[in-house]
Amino acid sequence: MRKVKEVLRLRWERGLSKRQIGLSCSIGRTTVQEYLERAGKAGLTWPLPEKLDDETIEQMLFPSGGEAVHANRPLPAWSEIHRELKRKGVTLALLWQEYKARHPDGYQYSQFCELYRTWLGHVDPVMRQRHRAGEKLFVDYAGQTITVIGPMVGELREAQLFVAVMGASNYTYAEATRTQTLPDWIGSHVRALEFFEGVPEVLVPDNLKTGVSHPCRYEPEINPTYRELADHYGLSVLPARVRKPRDKAKVENGVQQAERWILAPLRHRTFFDLNELNTAIRERLTELNHRPFQKLPGSRLSLFEQLERPVLRPLPRTRYEYAEWKRATVGSDYHVEADGHYYSVPYRLIRHKLDVRLTRATVECFHKGVRVASHLRGDVKGQFTTVKEHMPLSHQRYLEWTPERIIGSAEKIGADVAELVKAVLQSQQHQQLGLRSCLGVLRLAKEYGEDRLSAASQRALAMQALSYKSVRSILRTGLDRAPLPEATAEPPPIHHENLRGPGYFN
Repeated sequence: MRKVKEVLRLRWERGLSKRQIGLSCSIGRTTVQEYLERAGKAGLTWPLPEKLDDETIEQMLFPSGGEAVHANRPLPAWSEIHRELKRKGVTLALLWQEYKARHPDGYQYSQFCELYRTWLGHVDPVMRQRHRAGEKLFVDYAGQTITVIGPMVGELREAQLFVAVMGASNYTYAEATRTQTLPDWIGSHVRALEFFEGVPEVLVPDNLKTGVSHPCRYEPEINPTYRELADHYGLSVLPARVRKPRDKAKVENGVQQAERWILAPLRHRTFFDLNELNTAIRERLTELNHRPFQKLPGSRLSLFEQLERPVLRPLPRTRYEYAEWKRATVGSDYHVEADGHYYSVPYRLIRHKLDVRLTRATVECFHKGVRVASHLRGDVKGQFTTVKEHMPLSHQRYLEWTPERIIGSAEKIGADVAELVKAVLQSQQHQQLGLRSCLGVLRLAKEYGEDRLSAASQRALAMQALSYKSVRSILRTGLDRAPLPEATAEPPPIHHENLRGPGYFN
């Protein structure tokens, strides 16, 4: 009504032409002419009487709600207009041009838009977001859960209902999972995309901790695994704003429909495992997607087939492989811990923080986005998986020492040294400790010479002093130069009348 009043004021008070009024009010000259004619037929004068409010003026100018006065003009099929607007690149201006091409005497653009908005308000008073076909997939969990009876007597488990809704068609996917944890969350997304047989442009999740690590109005931090899923499928993740339910009104409505048309009909049934439950959910889901709309032609399925399936991008050739990410610090032994097992990385990264990616079969380590190590996943907790190239050169050389190689090196020095090395290896419970002791013994030849080491080894064998420290002490004190003590004969047995002897006990 403000625009109508402005037309009357500019014409009757200012005396402007219809063209000038049209430019000032951003409407066509024919619309200006129509408003003036209707005001004249209704007997209105300027200034308007104070007792006339906007509603009264509207009834005088448009007695049957604004459409009967245009009864001689063809009305567009607003449901078709609404459907076409969901296609990519389609605007009201384009649809109006097509309408005028079919009906040259039809409404002008401004009235066309106003009539569409009026129709839209009658269809759904809260329909404020226009979702382009194939653009957004809304995902969330339902508030209600489903009870599943476990194998143990009296065991009851509450399964979660995952719901995904396409923005333009409301085509819905739903499934039950054991939890809302990351593996179930990611698995549900993979199965949902396979259900839709295509990939939209944007994922719109709620700020569920599983998917969004740190909610933020402007730059929310996405869980690394969730981001990797999005990268694999070429998706963008746009979480709904915190406490802004209209950002995800589609999935809120989809959850409500799933609760009404899936969970409620199944409330009297008993389920003993998830497979049985999901079979029943799929049956109800098919019925939900085939149900006709109440205020629009078609169903969720027909609208999806017509609008969204043709514009969805194809699924990638390979299915996303679930992977978890964690942050780990490299220890002084150049290993990182992942799920209780230890994996080597290049020793130069000691004390650095790495991103570790764990799949079912592999473990990958990344430093500043660059992969620096890759291992097969180890099953035994507390064990180590080590790559030789990750070790310092000194450690690599030490690793090359085997018992056979050490004995061979000892034999080159002398037979006594070789015998000592064999005795040391046999005396140690752990072979690595024996190897270290033997390496220490062999290095003494560089400091004291091979002859002295052979003599010291002979004395150590005689004294059963089987250690690196004992041999080093013999060399430092010069005992290797002293003659070996002669072996004493075994003393003769003692005979005495007071000794009973072994025969006494027979």
